[in-house]
Amino acid sequence: MDNTTNALNWFEIAVSDLDRAQHFYEAVFGITMEAMDFPGMEMRAFPGDGMNGKVGGALVKSEQHTPSATGAVIYLNANPDLSDALSRVEKAGGKVMVPKTQISPEIGYMAFFMDTEGNAVAMHSQG
Repeated sequence: MDNTTNALNWFEIAVSDLDRAQHFYEAVFGITMEAMDFPGMEMRAFPGDGMNGKVGGALVKSEQHTPSATGAVIYLNANPDLSDALSRVEKAGGKVMVPKTQISPEIGYMAFFMDTEGNAVAMHSQG
């Protein structure tokens, strides 16, 4: 692998109710997601510049995508302080699974939550 590129370049969070999931992530992170639908696949993209060497991703509803609390875990950026986004998780219909926890002073903090679709997702911030 070229060490000048990201190990991760795209992620997809499986959903069963796209409108509910979009509302949840927009409420928690204070973002607006854009539709990116393809035949047999409905998607809502997270804001980003994923086609220029930066990581991008989307919520995805299709026959091949099944929400899971036991699969791969992604960490969403919640800088500068994940406490803000984490405080909105339960109000938006999710559940905090692991509260804000320091990884180390250099790496920062993490927290885990269950989204409205049953996915275990994490967030990270420096503060």
